[in-house]
Amino acid sequence: MEKPVHFSRHALQQMIERGATDDEVLEAIRSGEQVSAKRGRLGYRKNFQYERLWGGRYYPIKQVLAIVAEEPQTLVVVTVYTFYF
Repeated sequence: MEKPVHFSRHALQQMIERGATDDEVLEAIRSGEQVSAKRGRLGYRKNFQYERLWGGRYYPIKQVLAIVAEEPQTLVVVTVYTFYF
């Protein structure tokens, strides 16, 4: 059984500021690479074809990194990072 995913208010704000979508974050969690994060949390990262402008520069790839706190009944996305390259 997959746990439901909930987004913290902070994560939602960071997604807007950093250019990540709900679908990208969910895909990173479900099929991305799992990495260690601070405070016993997990990170899930995945590269996406981007091929667009961000901040006035062209980037072919966008990497989304979701930091997740696992709770007994749910996964809580606490913050989201994006890397453009």
